[in-house]
Amino acid sequence: MSQTVFCRKYQQELEALPFPPLPGKKGQEIQATVSKRAWEEWQALQTRLINEKHLNMLEPSAREYLMEQLERFLDNEETDQAEGYVPPES
Repeated sequence: MSQTVFCRKYQQELEALPFPPLPGKKGQEIQATVSKRAWEEWQALQTRLINEKHLNMLEPSAREYLMEQLERFLDNEETDQAEGYVPPES
């Protein structure tokens, strides 16, 4: 049976991440408060933002921007979206 965590985004017990997704204290915090489902959704949004906005991840400003968007996403606040992105129909 997999471990669960009370997810910051969904406010319910969901499957936990198996390991910290980032190095250091921030990664440990995310592992303790963010579900696998929320993290996977964030990764999809992050990928779209990097690709559509042509972010250079070597630039500190691009990494800061993504961390800001991550916090907004996890707090259920409005995040930037990739222009022209249309989510697939379920």
